[in-house]
Amino acid sequence: MRQTRTRATEQAARQTANQTTRRATDEAPPAVRFLHTAKSFGPVRALAGLELDVRRGETVALLGRNGAGKSTAIGLLLGLDEPDAGSVRLFGESPERAVRAGRVGAMLQEGRAVPRLTVRELVTFVARTYPAPMSVAETLGLAGLTDLAGCRVERLSGGQAQRVRFAVALAGNPELLVLDEPSAALDVEARLAFWESMGAYARRGNTVLFSTHYLEEADAHADRIVILDRGRVVADDTGEGLRRAAGGSLVAFDLAGRPTGDLADLPGVIVVEVRGERARLRTRDPDATVLALARLDAVRGLEVTGPSLEDAFLALTAGSANTPERAR
Repeated sequence: MRQTRTRATEQAARQTANQTTRRATDEAPPAVRFLHTAKSFGPVRALAGLELDVRRGETVALLGRNGAGKSTAIGLLLGLDEPDAGSVRLFGESPERAVRAGRVGAMLQEGRAVPRLTVRELVTFVARTYPAPMSVAETLGLAGLTDLAGCRVERLSGGQAQRVRFAVALAGNPELLVLDEPSAALDVEARLAFWESMGAYARRGNTVLFSTHYLEEADAHADRIVILDRGRVVADDTGEGLRRAAGGSLVAFDLAGRPTGDLADLPGVIVVEVRGERARLRTRDPDATVLALARLDAVRGLEVTGPSLEDAFLALTAGSANTPERAR
């Protein structure tokens, strides 16, 4: 309960802090705009008329199954590829122009350490390629690398190397930061440290767009969560809004060998799922469902919970798991 309250408090604080920024930027072009954006790779359709705006000062999480189109969307907004139809604009400009101006920083999944350079030397080199970079000391501090500035990059741990990639993305003092699976392969401690650094950057009024497979990260750190499926936006809301949209509660209990054929007929039940010796019932009326189970003497290990973000994600992308991969 305490964790839920803390998460809700943090989200409310972020939303309140963003209101002033939103009022000031309502007349300006959004930080990111996909307008009827389509992209195919041979017969594979990656994006199918994608429509998405990210306002200035927002932190937005991009979710989707493998093949939903997340990486393609990120590649287009960074100017690494061109759409087949539609357009992509960053601050009202082309991606190429915004990137050249230093308004965009990116932290991609793939990247190798540059040998024989210290962390400070690498960040200094990258900063010099931008017209108005952040100071090296400030970049290192924001990325949590001050104590590692003199270390050779190739000798760092995985978590430390990820911080270096974050520092490189920050070096140009960008207004928009794009993160592609930024905490993949990090341990718990390194992940917490990374999101603390990212939050400090966002609190300066900057815009963040990140993709992730960790639903709890999206829920904890994003103002909005956008779910892609088959190259289109299928949901765009806060974590709480998505949970409400999922509808229904979950009633779970131990089967203890009892048959399952009659569970779908219980009052309120929408979906029945059996995992080993445990049944999970999605229900519109959990009270009625539990009372019916009690009459059947089938309430061992009973658990009743509200809809989760995972439930919402699975409901919104239902049918995609068993279809061929269409995007990347």
